[in-house]
This record gives sequence, structure tokens and C-alpha cells, in this order.
Amino acid sequence: MATSPSWKRLNSQDSPGGIKPFRPANHQLNRAASFPPQNGASFRETGMVEKMLGSYGFITCCDRDGRLFFHGSHYDGNMENLKVGDPVEFETVPDCRTGKPIASKIIKLSPGTVSNEVISEEMLTGLVVLEAKPSKQKTPAGCPITAEYGRVAYEMNGESFFLAYGMEDMYDKGRPLKKGDKVSFFLATDKRNGNVQARRIRMVEPVQVPKYQGVVCSMKESFGFIERADVVKEIFFHYSSFTGDINDLLLGDDVEFEVGHRNDKEVAVNIKKLATGTVIFEDISEKLEEGTLSKTIPRFTTKKSNDPFPGKLIYVLDDGGKRELSFGDKDLLNSYTLCVGDIVKFNIATDKRDHLQRATNLELSEKTFKEKEATEVRETGIVAAVKDGFGFIKCVDRDARMFFHFNEMLHSGDIHISDEVEFSVMTDPTQPQRQIATRIKKLPKGTVTFQIVLTKRLKGLVDKLPDNLWGRSPGKNRDHTPELGSISYRDNGAAKVIKFHAKDTDVRIPPDLGDEVEFNIAEVKRDGSRLAVSIVVLNRSAKTSRRGHIAVLKESFGFIETEDHDHEVFFHYSEFSGDVNEIEVGDEVSYSLIRKGPKISAEEVTRLPKGTIPSMTKKPGLLQGKVIRPLRNIDPQQAEYNGLIKVIKEDDSEGAVYPYCIISLSDKHDFLQKGDPVQFQLGSSSDNGKEWACSVVTIRKILRTHVDCIKGHFGFLNYDPGDGKKLFFHMSEVQDGFDLHPGDEVEFVLIQNQQNGRHSAINIRRLSEIQRPGHLSRLKSTPSEEKGPRMIVTRTPRGPDGTKGFNLARTIQNGNNEKEI
Repeated sequence: MATSPSWKRLNSQDSPGGIKPFRPANHQLNRAASFPPQNGASFRETGMVEKMLGSYGFITCCDRDGRLFFHGSHYDGNMENLKVGDPVEFETVPDCRTGKPIASKIIKLSPGTVSNEVISEEMLTGLVVLEAKPSKQKTPAGCPITAEYGRVAYEMNGESFFLAYGMEDMYDKGRPLKKGDKVSFFLATDKRNGNVQARRIRMVEPVQVPKYQGVVCSMKESFGFIERADVVKEIFFHYSSFTGDINDLLLGDDVEFEVGHRNDKEVAVNIKKLATGTVIFEDISEKLEEGTLSKTIPRFTTKKSNDPFPGKLIYVLDDGGKRELSFGDKDLLNSYTLCVGDIVKFNIATDKRDHLQRATNLELSEKTFKEKEATEVRETGIVAAVKDGFGFIKCVDRDARMFFHFNEMLHSGDIHISDEVEFSVMTDPTQPQRQIATRIKKLPKGTVTFQIVLTKRLKGLVDKLPDNLWGRSPGKNRDHTPELGSISYRDNGAAKVIKFHAKDTDVRIPPDLGDEVEFNIAEVKRDGSRLAVSIVVLNRSAKTSRRGHIAVLKESFGFIETEDHDHEVFFHYSEFSGDVNEIEVGDEVSYSLIRKGPKISAEEVTRLPKGTIPSMTKKPGLLQGKVIRPLRNIDPQQAEYNGLIKVIKEDDSEGAVYPYCIISLSDKHDFLQKGDPVQFQLGSSSDNGKEWACSVVTIRKILRTHVDCIKGHFGFLNYDPGDGKKLFFHMSEVQDGFDLHPGDEVEFVLIQNQQNGRHSAINIRRLSEIQRPGHLSRLKSTPSEEKGPRMIVTRTPRGPDGTKGFNLARTIQNGNNEKEI
């Protein structure tokens, strides 16, 4: 080190005691240097400016472990040019006030002139055993500042030494050292305390960073976890550590990564995505084993289990011993229900990390149902309905449809309506009050039969057709059991009758009343009843004339109530023999049936004289009641045709229930609705003695209001039924053939449509007479004892065709042509 110019002015004569000037290059670390000189002799030292605080600061001594105060007046120069870290030379003198040693006669030296360390000439090699950690702060030059020192290990003369190093000691500061890196360095000995540290560290050979594999098992907002394939452990990773587009990384992807450290914890870094199937955690045996379930996996539980393999099974080893294996949800090939005691087939999976074994690829063995035949009854049926993920089975042995989930299928594949299946019945774990079909197996076509054929190819005559052979649907009520048809036949000379369903007939040639048919007799497995099946028409009968009553009249069609009052038959006005304007609801008619496509309708409809069809025999006495079901023409959605009336006694208690039909009504145009109070008599049918409600009269509240407006065939009354609108009425509901005009006062009955819930007015009667125009009346004078002429209406207005009043004409629609009658 060059001698400071200030020392050139000093010599042995100027220095008491013969102390020589201080020369940093020749200075040796000794204890004498740690003490100021005696007898007032001046002693020059070197140091580094540690801190600057305006007009004063502190200097760290290079040759001893000391820290001295200095004032700006003791600096030989401009204080603005003195910076922290600058090398200086100074004398140590006592403070005149406190007597403490301070730095005086301070001279700034050239950079690099002063050092508190002695650097070895020999370069050594070693390994990084602890990585230095940088601070978040950096020097003004952008170099990292050490937060935690690292360690370098090296050997010398058979001994191992560990040296500290910091971020500033690395030659390549842009490349941090990693644990295991081979490095070269110099030894630096602190002259103040003798501590040794590694300096000027260079990379010799970087460590080979091990690569690990795993599967992404969790992904959060900005981080996730990887299940490692080398140890039974999960490792954290941040999305920034993925070397690619993070949107391409999905749950379950195979990845490769390195292990880094953050906050003293292991994290995955340099993550790369691998091809699917690259990472294998376990070895699966090829041999298929068989075992018995000893514990099943709870399928519906509110408690969260920490056991990933809650299921247990026992299997027999080759040496005859028994062993228990665990399994989890992911080890099941299917999700159908498993029970304790089931025999299952499986493979054994051995974890490569801890060599633990478990059962996997579990599926039910066919031996299960043979072994459990006594305890588990298998039933059969046909798939009746299929929805989104579930369906219903029509059971052979139960009078009900059984619910099932698709996941209960034992074998993969689609399930379709009419598939024949075998299943077990178990209690639904989510709804203990119902049963469901489980462990479902598809069967070959023709396996499932609901009936057993007892007698083949008998002959008979069709006496009655089933409900769903008529032209009107039995309704949408699934609980309704359609009425069966019947066939009369002779067996060994005895006359017998047997019922049949419409599905057991030939849909291409369906039977009609009176047809001669051939059939088999089958016994239903479910209840032991007998039915006619495989019905084939042999000979068609001549058209049979039937009788009934007009039940409904619409614009161009109507419905006829059969003589048995159990259903109605459609007819078009073009099939009526006569003037359509002359028929009214309740009129007796004759007709024959004709099939048009899948439906049956009436043809050759002829009006009969009143009294042709025997009427009901009425019983004396009046009863009070309430309508609990209207006729189907009031509510087309209901399955049954007849209405029902329940008797209400004087004490308001309820009595018997009686059916009623269209001829039961005193006013055939009356719309009996559910809940209407009525008064009626009892009557009995002349052919079978069945009791009916007859002479039914409604007891409704009569309302009054004024006509708001007339619009052709309909109008509106100035009455609000509760929906904020005027009350609708049809002109056909006006009684006595009067014409209505806006402002007329009328009385009416309020009803509600059972289908759409809308209100309307019926039984409309005009209360005030309106003066008719003169040309509609005829005046004549007749002799009378009274003086003056007298006005007499000789006739009521009639239409040009002779009909009474101006009723709306009925029309017949033939295709696209409409004919007014």
C-alpha cells in the first residue's frame, strides 16, 4: 500500500518515543495496535467511514475492533466529498470534553487502499452446503444485499471447514449459488478479530438438480398442490413456477418439477407438463383375485371421513391364509350398490412410495347372486320410462313401477324403454319410506314374462271394448285404471266371460263389438288373475246400432254419452241425419261406431223420440249435496267421465257419494263445477239397478249487473270477477232468445273454466224489457167492452227459416270448406 502524503512529513524526530509512521502495507495484526500510544505520541490508523450524520460521523477501524466518533472540523477537506465507505487515515486523540477517544486529522485515501481483511494467495475449492438468501433491498448499483449468509465447505489436511459467504462475495451475482454447487474461492482473514470468510467465489461445476414427478391434485386461485410420486406427500406450487400457459394446466395432469425453498419450506419450481399416463404411483397386478366384502363404503353420510380407503374385503391367499385389503371410491369400476357379503373380483395395487397394498378395479362377481340366493331375492321387469339419469321399471311381481338410477346398471351400456332387466329391491337411503331397484342386469329379449299362458286358441264374441279403444283418451291421471273389455265364450258347454286389455289385441285389426275372435287365456303372475291375450279377429259383425244422449255440442261437432253413461263418443255434424239446429243437449240418439285411424267415432247419428231409452227410476225425497267431481266435458283433463256428488246432511256431515251423468241434470246446459252446492234425487238404472244422482239442480248465487259491450257472438258484462277485467259471456248463454244491448240490466251465474281458470257468465237473463221496433209487432182492434183499441202481440219474431228467435247458426266443416246449416 502506498504511503499517505501526510506521513511523508512525519519522522522519528517528530514522533516522541521513536514511533515510526504507520504504513498500511507493512502493518501486521497485533495486540499493541489495539491500544493508543502512550506518552502523548501520535499514532496514525486507517479505517472506513461507517456513518455520516451531517457535521459528524463514525469511522470503523480496519486494524482493530473499534468504532470512533469524528467531527467535520477534524477532516482535512470538504465534508461534502466524504461518503460512507470511503477509506480514511486518522489519529486517535481524547475528546477534550468527555475524554473519550475520537478520530482527528482525518485524510481521505484512494479507493481500495484500505482493507480490514487479508486475502490468501491460494485459491481453494469446495461445495455450497447452505445457500445465501438475498434481501429485498439492493445496493445503488443494483447488486443484491445479503439477508442470510450461506456456507461453503472444504477439506484441508483431512479436516473439514465451513466458511460463511454473502451475496456480495459471488463473482457472478446474477446467478445465485445452489446447494451442492462446486465452487472456487479465496480465504479472507479479518485483521480485527481473526475471523475467516470465503471471498471471490466462482462457479466450478453446478450441481445436477434432481427432477421429480407428480400429479396436480389441487388448484386454487393462484397456487396449487402436486401429489409427489417419490414420497407420500403433497408439495405446494405457485402458478408463476409453471413454464407455460397456466390455462393449459388442469387438475389431474402429470407434471415434472424441481424442489426449491421458500420461507424455509419446500416448493415446486420449474414445473413442466408431461404426457398423460407418464406418472405411475403404483404397480397393479395382472392376476384377478376374488374376495368377500367385509365393509362397504358409506354412500350417503353427513360425516366427513379422513380415511381415503374405508372399504374392506377379505380374500384367501395361495397358502390358505386370509388377508384383509382396503379400497376407496376410486377403486370401484362402477358405482352400483355393494353389500356386505358380496363376492367381488379385483386386482392388487402396490404403492411404489411406501409399498402399501390395496384392492382396486373392484366389480361384482356373478357368484354373488348364487351364493346369496336365500337372502337376496332377484326380481324381473321391463323398463317403462327413461329420464335424464334415472328411470322406472314395470315389475312382474309388483303392482307398481320401481324407480332406479342409471348408475345401478351392473354393466356399461345404454338403457332403453322395453329393455328386460333383473334387479334387487332395496330401501332408498335418501328416502327410507320408498324402495328402489338396484344392481340391475339386462336380460335377453323374451326372458321376462308377466303372464303364464294356460289355454290356447279359444273362440268367443266381444261384449265390451276397453276404455282406451274409444275415440277419447282416458285422461292424464296415471292412477286411473282403465276399464277392461270383455269376451264371452263357452268352455265345455259352460258360458263364461273373460276380460282383456287393448294392448293384447292386434293394433292393425282391432276388434269391435260383436266380432268373433280367437284368443289365449293367461294367468297374471302378479295377482293370479286371468285375462284374454293374443286376440285375433276371425269374423266381423254387422254394424250394431247403439243408443245414447247428446252430451256436448260445439261449433261443428259434439259428443254422445253412451247408454251405459260411462264414456262419450265423438261425432261430426256431417254424420247427423237431419237438421243440426233441432238437436239439443240431452236428446236421445242412435248411432253406430266407425274407426278412423287410431280413434273411434259415431256415424249415422239419428235423433230418437223422447222416451225411447228407458229413463232412471226416481226415488222420492230430495237430498242436499256438493259436487266433488264434474263431468269430463267440464274438466277434460280428468280420467273418469262421470261426475260425483257427495251427500251433505242437515248437520253438515258428509254422506254417500253418487255418480251423475248428462241426463241427471234438470238443466242440461248447466255447468256443474267442483264445489257447487246442489239439490237432487236418487234414481236407479233400469238395466242393472245402479244408483245415480238425478234431477240435479244447482243452488248458485244469482248476480246482477249491466251489459258493457256486445262484440258479435260474445260480449262483456260490467262485472269484475277478481282479475281486474270485464266478465266475458257468449251469446248462446242468453236465455229466452232476447237480444242484449249495452246498458241492459241482466242477472247471471258466475262460473270458472277448470282448464285455464278464467271466469265467464252463464244463464244470462235480461231483467228490463226493451221497446221493440214497430215492424216486429202487429196491432189489431178487437171488440171489447172496454173503450179504445187494445195492443196484442199476435206472434213472436221468428227467423226467415221459421226457427224461433235469432239463434246462431251451426256450421259443418268438411276439410277446408265450411257450410252453414
